[in-house]
Amino acid sequence: MIRHKNLLASMIACAAAQTIAAPTVVQADRVLAEPGKAPRGVTSIVIDEGKIVALLDGRQSGPAGSRVIDLGNRFVLPGLIDSHVHLASDTGGEAGLVEGITSSPGTMTLRAQMNGMKTLRAGFTTVRNLGDSGGTLALRDAVEAGWVMGPRIIDAGRAISVTSGHMDGTLSLREDLQDSINQENLCNGADSCREAVRKQVRRGVDLIKIATTGGVNSRIGTGIGQQMFLDEAKAIVDTAHMLGKKVAVHAHDAGGINVALQAGADSIEHGTVPNDETLRLFKQTNAYYIPTLSTVNGYRERLAKDPKAYPPEVLAKINWRLEITGKALERAVPSGVRIAFGTDAGVSKHGRNADEFELLVEHGMTPATAIVAATTNAADLLGLKDKVGALRPGMAADLIAVDGDPLVDVKVLKSVKFVLKGGKVVPLSD
Repeated sequence: MIRHKNLLASMIACAAAQTIAAPTVVQADRVLAEPGKAPRGVTSIVIDEGKIVALLDGRQSGPAGSRVIDLGNRFVLPGLIDSHVHLASDTGGEAGLVEGITSSPGTMTLRAQMNGMKTLRAGFTTVRNLGDSGGTLALRDAVEAGWVMGPRIIDAGRAISVTSGHMDGTLSLREDLQDSINQENLCNGADSCREAVRKQVRRGVDLIKIATTGGVNSRIGTGIGQQMFLDEAKAIVDTAHMLGKKVAVHAHDAGGINVALQAGADSIEHGTVPNDETLRLFKQTNAYYIPTLSTVNGYRERLAKDPKAYPPEVLAKINWRLEITGKALERAVPSGVRIAFGTDAGVSKHGRNADEFELLVEHGMTPATAIVAATTNAADLLGLKDKVGALRPGMAADLIAVDGDPLVDVKVLKSVKFVLKGGKVVPLSD
C-alpha cells in the first residue's frame, strides 16, 4: 500500500510540474481567436490557472511576473477537436481481430494513452472517443485528474448495435467462443435497447454511440445497409436524451441514416450514401454530419503493406468506400448541413488527424469552414462550446501554432509547431 501511494504521489507531482507558472503570456503575429471570423493581428494572450484571461493588442508583457512565450510570426488558433476517434485501436483486418481478443484491458489502456499523445502532439487537444471496449474511460479520468498527459476525452464506452450488427464482437468467431465475449452492448427490440443505453450510462459514459447500419469492417455479408428499426433507434435516443447524453450514430446507407435522424440523433458518422430525404432531415433536425474521410488513407496504407490484410467480404466494402468517399460531403456542403470534424482515427493513423483537412477542402469545404468544423462546430457538438473551440476569456487555454496561414493552405495544419493544453506546454517529442 505504501509503495502504491508513493507511486500515485509521484505521478501527480510529475503532472503538476508540467504546469506553466501562472500567469503566462503567449504572443504571436496572427491569432484566429474566433474561427469563422477574421484573424487578429499581433496579439498577447494572457493565461492564468489554465484559462484565458485576456487577449491584448500588440506584444504586451501582461501582469508583473508573467512568463512570456513569444511565438514570433507563427499563426495561432484554438486547439483542434477530433469528434471521431478510437484511441485503443491501431490495427485493422485480420490483425485487428486478433488484437481484440488477445490484448488485456491494461494493454488497451496503455495503447490508448500512447495514441492520445500522438493525437495531442498533432494539435488535437480534445477528442470524442466513439466505442472502445477497454480502458478509455479510465484514461479519460486520469487525464482529467492530471495523472497523465493527453487530450481531453469525451467517451462513449461500448457502441450499441443489434445482434449480428456492426458492433457485434462475435462476428466471425467460432460458435463455442462466442459466449466468452461481453455483449452487453447488443440489443433487440425497444425495451432491450433502452436497457443497453442504461448499462453504458452506468459505466459513466459521456455519450452514447450506436450503429443503425452495417459497417465497412463488419465481418458479415449483409453489407452496409440498415440493421436497426426505427422503434429501436428511437428507444435508444429517447433514453439517452432523458439521461442527458447525446447520441452519435454510425450509419452508411440512406435507410439507416434517415432512421437515426428521425429518431433524433445528434450526429451521423460517415453518412456515406445520403438521399434527398437525408439532406432534408439534416436541416430539419440540425444534426451534425461527421464525414470521416480519412478512413481511406488507413485502408490504402494497410493494403499497400499487405494486400491480404482484409478478408474478401471486408475488402469488397473497402473498395466501395475508396470509390465513394467524399461524394456525400459534396452534397451536404451546398445543402447547408452542419459539419463537424472527425477522422475515425484507429482506422486511419493516430497523429495524422490533420490529413482530414485536405480531404474536406478537396470535397467542397474551404479552409476556413474546415477549421470551423474542427473548432466551434465540434465544440458545440461535444457540449463544450463554453470551454473549447475558440480563444476567449474564461475558456480553456488550449491553443496551437503553425508556420504559414491555414486559412490559405490548410495543409500547414499537418505540421503543428506548438501545443498548449489547459495552460500546459505539450512536449512535441519524448
